[in-house]
Amino acid sequence: MSTATAVAPVNAEQTGRRVEEVLERLTASGEPAAAAAAEELVRSLMDFYGAGLARILHLLSAAPGEPSAALLGDELVASLLVLHDLHPEDRDTRIARALDRVQEHALDVEAFDETSGTLTLRAREAGGCGCGSGTGAIEAAEAALACFAPEVRAVDLRSAPKGPTLLQIGTAPTGTR
Repeated sequence: MSTATAVAPVNAEQTGRRVEEVLERLTASGEPAAAAAAEELVRSLMDFYGAGLARILHLLSAAPGEPSAALLGDELVASLLVLHDLHPEDRDTRIARALDRVQEHALDVEAFDETSGTLTLRAREAGGCGCGSGTGAIEAAEAALACFAPEVRAVDLRSAPKGPTLLQIGTAPTGTR
């Protein structure tokens, strides 16, 4: 039997929504004591796991070098570090890391509005044909940002300015010289 065990994939965004749904059901049940106990339980567990994550980061920082790129690049670990305000990278670096995961959409950051949490992205032209990124660019960016930069609450995608029209040059038919 192997000492390593398989870890079931966990989606931080879905887990957060599930916790909120359960707390809402308890609140709606009309039993305030049960709802208060559930919220206290969640807070206690968050404090416990946050302290554990902080200890892990402290121990890693005592070792030579920075925390590994694999650790900071893992969606689940990154979302936990951000949730507990422990992620060593700043917001802009985490946004860049998230967008690196969706490189096929060729997105550039234009601005971030801290008040609304809106990240404005510009889709670069793909292949010089004047077309922008695919239709799934916003969805792909939002999914990646949810793990690495949850302070981004909305994404505004702008198209790149239309480039020059592609001129097709063919060969002349044979025998017309």
